[in-house]
Amino acid sequence: MSPFLGEIIGTAILLLLGNGVVANVVLTGTKGNGAGWIVIAWGWGMAVFVAVFTVAAFSGAHLNPAVSVGLAVAGKFEWAKVPAYLLAQFVGAMLGAAAVWLLYRPHFAQTDDRDLKLACFCTAPAVRDVPSNLFSEVLGTFVLVFAVLFLAVSVFGLGALDALPVGLLVLAIGLSLGGTTGYAINPDRDLGPRLVHALLPMPGGKRNSDWGYAWIPVIGPILGAGLAGLLYLVLQDPTSVQFR
Repeated sequence: MSPFLGEIIGTAILLLLGNGVVANVVLTGTKGNGAGWIVIAWGWGMAVFVAVFTVAAFSGAHLNPAVSVGLAVAGKFEWAKVPAYLLAQFVGAMLGAAAVWLLYRPHFAQTDDRDLKLACFCTAPAVRDVPSNLFSEVLGTFVLVFAVLFLAVSVFGLGALDALPVGLLVLAIGLSLGGTTGYAINPDRDLGPRLVHALLPMPGGKRNSDWGYAWIPVIGPILGAGLAGLLYLVLQDPTSVQFR
């Protein structure tokens, strides 16, 4: 399997399971309806775990433009490969979101709250405050990428379970930092599915896709990832910080 295909498949699995748990919790008539935030955070953590161990051997399982950028800033990934990875991640995210739409169509039809339908695709802040919302995404992604950079040089010797620390990391971010914006911490976790929401018909109707907010879960994670990569370089060797 090529790295490009690996990133498509891995990101599709990530969004299928991640947005799938949101749909299971918030849509009317599902078996998981009303299960709450803890289930969503666990579901996203396990989505990362499954997606990473599935394709790590083929692409390194970035599955997130912020991770690709952060690794490149830290000198652990070639900048020349970043555009292809970003394209693959975007395609995979849209495929995963479309699969959630297809699977839960009867429940979308039964759900009257159109905000909840949108939540099955993309994030929204609990309190709309641009500086706070942007900082939340920057900080959450900083923690993600900074930790991933150290995980990348650690040897756990767990085989496929080497992916488990990454899933637990995302779980920790969701439980501790996710209550403000829904912790996109991944531009394609938000942008691709938001576009799917805008393009596909929604049983029972839908609201607008909230494009006025959409830049925050894109720019915030990229800034956070860049800062994480720079700090990692400083901690390793301050003289290595250079743009090349």
